[in-house]
Amino acid sequence: MRRYKIILFAFLSFSLFSCVKEYLDKTPDEDMTLEEVFSKREFAFRYLTNLYTCVPNNLDFHTNGGQNPFVGASELEITWPSNPSHQLTAGSWNVSGDILNMWSANLASIRDVNIFLERIGNVPMDETEKRVWVGEAIFLRAFFHFLLMRAYGPIPIVDESYKIDTDFNSIKRNTLDECVDFVIGECNNAMDLLSPTRERSDLGRATSVAAAALKARLLLYAASPLWNGNPDYLSLANKDGRRLFPDFNEGKWAVAATAAKECIDLAIANGYKLYRSESDDPVANYHEMSIINHNKEVLFARNSGRFTLTETRSTPNGMGGHSGYAPLLELVDAYQMADGSTPILGYTPSGQPIINTASGYQETGFAAAAHPKGWHPTGIRNMFFGREPRFYASIHYAGSMWRGRTIEFWNSGLDGRSKSGVDYSKTGFLMKKFSDENVRIPQNIFTNKTWVFFRLGEIFLNYAEALNESQGPVSDVYYYVNEIRSRAGLPDLQEDLTQEEMQEKIRHERRIELAFEGHRYFDVRRWKIATETDGGNFYSLNVGAGISRLDIAFYQRIFLKTRVFDPSKHYLWPIPQSDINLMSNMVQNPGWR
Repeated sequence: MRRYKIILFAFLSFSLFSCVKEYLDKTPDEDMTLEEVFSKREFAFRYLTNLYTCVPNNLDFHTNGGQNPFVGASELEITWPSNPSHQLTAGSWNVSGDILNMWSANLASIRDVNIFLERIGNVPMDETEKRVWVGEAIFLRAFFHFLLMRAYGPIPIVDESYKIDTDFNSIKRNTLDECVDFVIGECNNAMDLLSPTRERSDLGRATSVAAAALKARLLLYAASPLWNGNPDYLSLANKDGRRLFPDFNEGKWAVAATAAKECIDLAIANGYKLYRSESDDPVANYHEMSIINHNKEVLFARNSGRFTLTETRSTPNGMGGHSGYAPLLELVDAYQMADGSTPILGYTPSGQPIINTASGYQETGFAAAAHPKGWHPTGIRNMFFGREPRFYASIHYAGSMWRGRTIEFWNSGLDGRSKSGVDYSKTGFLMKKFSDENVRIPQNIFTNKTWVFFRLGEIFLNYAEALNESQGPVSDVYYYVNEIRSRAGLPDLQEDLTQEEMQEKIRHERRIELAFEGHRYFDVRRWKIATETDGGNFYSLNVGAGISRLDIAFYQRIFLKTRVFDPSKHYLWPIPQSDINLMSNMVQNPGWR
């Protein structure tokens, strides 16, 4: 009889990445066979539980293990050059590698799920409980397919485990519509089998609401310009001539709107809601939403335990951190003023801001007063004064208070460039979102973390976008965007917007509300605007200057780097060439050779 480690050989190059293999390789006495694993409820439950470890820890923006270069490639300048996001922004990636092992790891995870689904029927256990386990596994199979689709587009649908005698030359990409239909079918099946909530001991496991959220996001993607009638991809076909991308179908927006509204209704009916703090202070509302695990807004999250790297990379180097996750200056500029007005309208060719004087924004001078609610101290640069609450909840800036003292990003400051050879913010800012002020790095005091894949705020915006695209700015569009803005302390949108104006408002709202949550990279690609947003020259504050908070040299805007986005190929990732070589019917994505 074959032993488990042989049976669980993985498909092609991803054999090294099975996330349940090592856990189940051995009992205290010997190797386990798959027959032994699925002979007892206890062993099968361990197998299912370990399938959740296949869900990538997207809190890690920096290493291959997190499978999340997306935040760094679209919203941050990560301090260290040896980082996958730098490969993306430099345009230096190619078909010869599997960046982050993302293709390999997710296909391996799918095979692990398939093994579970093929063998769970053999386990002697309560049938009602077994239905729930099957629902969880079906959700995870759908989720791993989605993770591949959002990066690679059409993929092979893998609904059974590959065997040793599988003819890999027969494997080819399914059409995009087939992939979408498969994942939607999986979500529907999971919704039928799962309850909408879980007991506290099971938080982080799949629910029907999580499946509804995945369905809503996928249908939003399927309706968007990158996937829906994209003229650049209409010629992409399998070797048998079958086209992989569909013609434009305007009705997909209405389908996406319906799915998002169904998710919202299901969630709210079962106690989910937008998170608000006890004080209902807008800064606390938004910041606590990002650090209180499994709050009522969270629809599906990965439990990451005492994951210290998020805190250390987001904390200034003078506080025991590494000053690693530096928001782009262009993102900082995008936060509105407290009254909802836009501070910066664009940039000159040299990267200097075109200021909306009507907004009250000032690039120069220092604020004389602290915020009456404590959102900021006195003496901060005017460019940070009077901004919307989500700015103060999300961004560390020079002069702000954190963990008992003023942050000093200027060159000679406690957190400045001169204090560390490499660990300093490259833009003059650090990401505050996801950071807990109670953490003390020098004392090794940390808190448990989760990474939220789906939350209700996102689904509100998904619904508003899809409904606006299908019907224009009807009342529900206003209602759900304004609910997000109200929680963040911003006024309602002005009435009588055109469909195009509302589209712009929703896109901006997604940029700010969902900042650093892994959406921006895929949003600008599905909208097909990444050439304007992710390519060209980027700027920073002058982190190599400044001897005090009042030194104006530090606040000058200087050139940071040029980021590369090639629209002929960078909208989709390349399938690793090693797998293309092994599967004669697998075709590569456009532009990659």
